[in-house]
Amino acid sequence: KTLETEIKKGRFREDLYYRLNVISFVLPPLRERITDIPELVDHFIKKHNINSGKNIKGITNEALQILMNYNWPGNVRQLESVIERAMLMCEGNEITLEDLHSEIKRPVYKIGNINFDIPPEGISFEALERELLTKAMEKSNWKIVEAAKLLGMSYRTLQYRLNKFNITKEADVSK
Repeated sequence: KTLETEIKKGRFREDLYYRLNVISFVLPPLRERITDIPELVDHFIKKHNINSGKNIKGITNEALQILMNYNWPGNVRQLESVIERAMLMCEGNEITLEDLHSEIKRPVYKIGNINFDIPPEGISFEALERELLTKAMEKSNWKIVEAAKLLGMSYRTLQYRLNKFNITKEADVSK
């Protein structure tokens, strides 16, 4: 979520935004910076070795690969939590696949450069389509022509699908 969106929804004070917004920069989510994961894992292992009195030396390649394939909706904080938990579960001196939480080990599927997870209980295709349409509209600032280009579809097709799911800017703002 962007703070600008939260201001429009009335969930963040505009005056506070301008006070805090002296310098701004964009930090992509962890799922877009997977090459940072090995260094972050090493950092968190060192940090939690000190805090816990453990002596974990590192992580196996297999476990690291699982971490690099995960989507990380909770970003760096979630990664730190996963490492801390794995260190508590670890019986040796290296984090292994068995030490990782089962949710992290669920397969993540890729289509192009999009990662997504299908939960064990399944997923509604309509819910997935609705979410994708809404995200494209938000990313394009609710400009249908731009959103249609993002999704690789015609203006009319997108308009039809938005109507089908009753997706409007007003409905999104009221969430």
